[in-house]
Amino acid sequence: MIENYGNLPKSYKILWAVLRTVIILWGIFGLLHGSVVEFLEAIFAVIFTHLWDFFQIFGTRSFIIEITPETATGLNIFIFVAVCIGSTVTNRTDFEHIDILTHFVAGLISAYFGYDLANIIFRKRGYLGPAVSSFFAICFAQFISVGWEIYEFTMDSIYGLNLQRRETGVLDTMTDFCVCAAGSVLGMLLVSFLRNGIIGKNKDKIREENRKKEEIRLLKDKLYEEYLKGEGND
Repeated sequence: MIENYGNLPKSYKILWAVLRTVIILWGIFGLLHGSVVEFLEAIFAVIFTHLWDFFQIFGTRSFIIEITPETATGLNIFIFVAVCIGSTVTNRTDFEHIDILTHFVAGLISAYFGYDLANIIFRKRGYLGPAVSSFFAICFAQFISVGWEIYEFTMDSIYGLNLQRRETGVLDTMTDFCVCAAGSVLGMLLVSFLRNGIIGKNKDKIREENRKKEEIRLLKDKLYEEYLKGEGND
């Protein structure tokens, strides 16, 4: 069942508001300490945390509104951690390993989101097999990874930052891709197992629902073949 923003549990609203407030305060702190980039990053981050809300309010007929609030909460938490913790560590310390963690988690979340997105997009065509959904999830996660590297390159070029570790730029970028790929594989497996009733507390119910969807798909295919044969005989 699709949640409407008006009847969204208060716990979600409070958590989202807290995360967004902290991100804005982080950006203001960066601006006051001479970092315009951190302030701009905070603004863009807050906008991205509102994507679910925007589609709920303005995208009444859009398939995106079917993304669950649980997924949106995971995205908000990740954005908060990546921006307020990841960027702070990257920009203000010499610690280099936070980048590996954030890219791994980004791959996991992106693949998880991508699996559900594939099924939502193709829902009108019936049941989408787990193999196709999993392939889409991996590709979607890699697309996000490439987009992020483009962002880092742009920020380095415009503002003179060192997000891609210029002295070892290619190595850093390829490491990010590999780590994201590893995370996306784990995310794909996790969501695939959950959605196909292999793991989870509702696995028996999910398996039964998937079995019925498959029976309906097979019945449609059979009726279509019979229709084609009838047309041929005419």
